[in-house]
Amino acid sequence: MTVHLFGIRHHGPGSARAVAAALAELEPDIVLIEGPPEADKIVELAASEEMEPPVALLAYAVDDSTRAAFWPFAVFSPEWQAIRYGLAAGVPVRFCDLPAAQQFASSGGGGRRSLSIDPLATLAAAGGYDDPERWWDDVIESRRGGAEPFTVIADAMRELRHGEEATGREAQREAYMRTVLRKAQREGFERIAVICGAWHVPALELPLPPATHDQRILKGLPKRKIACTWVPWTHGRLAAASGYGAGITSPGWYHHLFTAPDQITARWLSKVAHVLRAEDLPVSSAHVIEAVRLADTLAALRERPLAGLSEVTEATRAVLCGGNDVLLDLVTREAVVGELLGSVPGETPQAPVAADLAAHARRLRLRRDAAERVIELDLRKPNDLEKSRLLHRLRILGVHWGVPAVDERRAQGTFREMWRLAWDPGLEVELVAAGAHGTTVLGAATTVMLKAADSSTLADVTAALERSLLADLADALPPLLRGIDTRAAADADVGHLMAALPALARASRYGDVRGTDTAGLAAVAGRMVSRVCAGLARTVHGLDPEAASAVQELIDGVQDATVLLAEGVRAEWLNTLQGLSDRSSVPPLIRGRLTRLMLDTSRLPDHEVELRLGRSLSPGTPTADAAGYVEGFLAGGGLLLVHDERLLALVDTWLGGIPDDAFVEVLPLLRRTFGTFAAPERRSIGARARVLADPGSLVVADDNDLDAELAATALPVVARLLGVS
Repeated sequence: MTVHLFGIRHHGPGSARAVAAALAELEPDIVLIEGPPEADKIVELAASEEMEPPVALLAYAVDDSTRAAFWPFAVFSPEWQAIRYGLAAGVPVRFCDLPAAQQFASSGGGGRRSLSIDPLATLAAAGGYDDPERWWDDVIESRRGGAEPFTVIADAMRELRHGEEATGREAQREAYMRTVLRKAQREGFERIAVICGAWHVPALELPLPPATHDQRILKGLPKRKIACTWVPWTHGRLAAASGYGAGITSPGWYHHLFTAPDQITARWLSKVAHVLRAEDLPVSSAHVIEAVRLADTLAALRERPLAGLSEVTEATRAVLCGGNDVLLDLVTREAVVGELLGSVPGETPQAPVAADLAAHARRLRLRRDAAERVIELDLRKPNDLEKSRLLHRLRILGVHWGVPAVDERRAQGTFREMWRLAWDPGLEVELVAAGAHGTTVLGAATTVMLKAADSSTLADVTAALERSLLADLADALPPLLRGIDTRAAADADVGHLMAALPALARASRYGDVRGTDTAGLAAVAGRMVSRVCAGLARTVHGLDPEAASAVQELIDGVQDATVLLAEGVRAEWLNTLQGLSDRSSVPPLIRGRLTRLMLDTSRLPDHEVELRLGRSLSPGTPTADAAGYVEGFLAGGGLLLVHDERLLALVDTWLGGIPDDAFVEVLPLLRRTFGTFAAPERRSIGARARVLADPGSLVVADDNDLDAELAATALPVVARLLGVS
């Protein structure tokens, strides 16, 4: 009976290649692998043709999904090669690490304790390297032949661990590994192969300590009920930059090292050229040839048998990227790290909500891609409408597979949505957590929104109603609607009602395209507007400047919201604003804003607006009050001053008459007002003001210069746009 220990580093092409070769030569009777024993029941799924790494084992506590951990595998992971060998050879494959049931039950959770020393750093320093990653890559991962490395690795780890006893979690893990090894020996397996982290090799060497020694270490460890499954993983999640404790810096490069049959450097730099060409960058075959020559030359100068990542990276920067580090970052992101997403078989056990999502995604043809992509949905199409509802339901559950995006090129309208989709394997845990609310995406999202109906604030319940309408959660709508009506009737704070109205008004529009029954929403919104109108005068009376600014934002929100409501509700709101727009008890900032709204809605004639503005900017008005009035009046844009010369003249005259000492005081207000204008608006206002100061600078076009024949060709188009015959 023999035990063969293969000490590896997780995720390394050289280690993976050496393990595959050693197992093929040894032909063991059983393979033991560092990993959670709960996965023994599902390890056979790895033999499926549908299983494509990178993948990960996910273990989580059934009663608390926040206690979860992943064990990732790439095609270049030594453990993955051991799994595939054992399944192909028909020999048992078992995991031998401390069970997740015991790891999650203790305060340490599923994490790994840090070692007392860094083995790689110590060995690298002994070998004259200042970079442990570079040392390991040179010695192990870039090897493509030669003697097996496991004997040397075992000797090195034995020396490093000399006189050092494992403690805490590490002692428990190694005790359990020895327990599994003894069990395999008792079962009569002649050739036992153990694939584990190199640091553990000395602790598993024969002769093993007495079984009672390990029983004492493991005695009394608490347990939790654990579920285990396979989930897709990504190269990005294997990277150390993702926060993964056993992460590597270059999963894309390691994948290339393991899968490329020959001409490693040439194939890699050709791939880099493809990445750059995809960005419309001029990279020719000559560039690739020169980059290969440079990488090989650097390797020769450094006495390396093969160009490593540092050599190909320097060649990429110098030749393919022209010294541009921004382009090099692109190569690192797309090639050196990469975003390859694995897949698991359809029969893989899943949490109920995850299984429901998978079924919906297949039916709706929503692919889980690690790379971000943007999709546009037309809500008039049934399939797109269902996609929208599914993505909104997932957002309610905290599963942010999709995030709403804005297309700045054009307005989308109420029947279009854009989403940014990017699947992160970490969302699998969120799907497990969603199982606490239900067994389907729809049921779980409905439960979450029903809980929101008990929220204490009107704004929260209104926001929940809006999200429920977007997600088409029919069972959640009646309780939420009753909650809004009840809270709106009992809430005497007009500010709360105003803050809640925009979401409620937006929700009332969704029935147009989404087919949702929103009959009760308009009635509730109308009653809320009436309450706001009744209490608005008290709310705006005698406010200080800071409070006035906050109320102005609320007024703007309700102003936009009433556009979406019934005409009678809109009229009631505007009548209220008109009555307050010239009251002296209303702060200047709000009076200016209300006057502007009355002008925009044609409720005040131009001469009345001009009269009010002139009165507010008269010499008898305190400068700070006048500045506040101007700020409120001009909020939202300066086009009014561009097109109305009389108003521009009033503002210009007032500005010119401000005393020097007062001007310094109001300058911050003025900068805040005019700073919100777009640059073209500011230029146009300056040009118009210059004309006011120097009428002679105005250039008047000569009517004789007008090309009547050319102008006539544009008239039919203008007439069609205006809808006139």
